[in-house]
Amino acid sequence: MVMNLTDLKKYMEEAIMEPLDHKNLDLDVAYFADTVSTTENVAVYIWENLQKLLPEGALYKVKVYETDNNIVVYKGE
Repeated sequence: MVMNLTDLKKYMEEAIMEPLDHKNLDLDVAYFADTVSTTENVAVYIWENLQKLLPEGALYKVKVYETDNNIVVYKGE
């Protein structure tokens, strides 16, 4: 699928940066009030938020790096 990068940047800003950037996940993000803020759950959160904004079928996977050796890949499973 082809997507305008300006649109993708806007979607990522809305789905990821605005709700998560410089936030205490456990205190400032409602989703994590009842969900443990593990890297795996952050990946699920990002998937769910992006899925709402992107055209159907556009999102293939979300990859979150906690460290160079600890990486989570979520494909909506």
